[in-house]
Amino acid sequence: MAAHGVLGVTGLTALTVQSTQGVRRVAPVEERLLGETLRCLGDNFGVGGIAGAKIGMLATAATVRVVAGWLREAGVVRERVVLDPVLWSSSGAELLEPEGVGRLIEELLPVAGWVTPNLRELQALVGEPPAGREGVPGLARKLAARVPGLNVVVTGGDMEPPDDFLREAGGRETWFPGKRVEARGIHGAHGTGCVFSTALLCGLLLGDEPEEAVRRAKAWVVRRLQFR
Repeated sequence: MAAHGVLGVTGLTALTVQSTQGVRRVAPVEERLLGETLRCLGDNFGVGGIAGAKIGMLATAATVRVVAGWLREAGVVRERVVLDPVLWSSSGAELLEPEGVGRLIEELLPVAGWVTPNLRELQALVGEPPAGREGVPGLARKLAARVPGLNVVVTGGDMEPPDDFLREAGGRETWFPGKRVEARGIHGAHGTGCVFSTALLCGLLLGDEPEEAVRRAKAWVVRRLQFR
């Protein structure tokens, strides 16, 4: 966020024991503490002071409910809420309990303007069996149909080629071609979904239209992968 000229504040949802090799343990933050943190941050900037929100790992159903409730109370503009539905880590660790997935669909997606799943996460949100690249547009349409007003960006890191797909709330669809990039830094490809969704929110806050915001966020991820 700082690199984009955006001031970010943080409400921690969970503590993790992890490295670039994988996640070993997740310890959720108690929901009352999270709620107090979010309200404290909102009070610091006043009504309308929180311009947007990027949501990542939530861990539990209780946390999902707290975050959804806070978004409604704080009046964060829906079009500037980006949800990265972190259901599993890259190493396969579960990062949102099963009950939380259902609550995310029912309570959080309706107050989010954007969702950025990878293919596996998209399948889980729609409740469909595994599909390849050719099935992405159809799954994205099904998710968008269930949650009117939702922009769906399917990230392509787990597809070949790694193309991203955008279905805008208005129905426009765009593929963003990609190519596999060798990560040069010590962190490898760890956290690329987080980087993408954060860059996407920053673009939206700075006035980018949907297609341009996705394009620039994808380019930002590539630059970060090439950073030593």
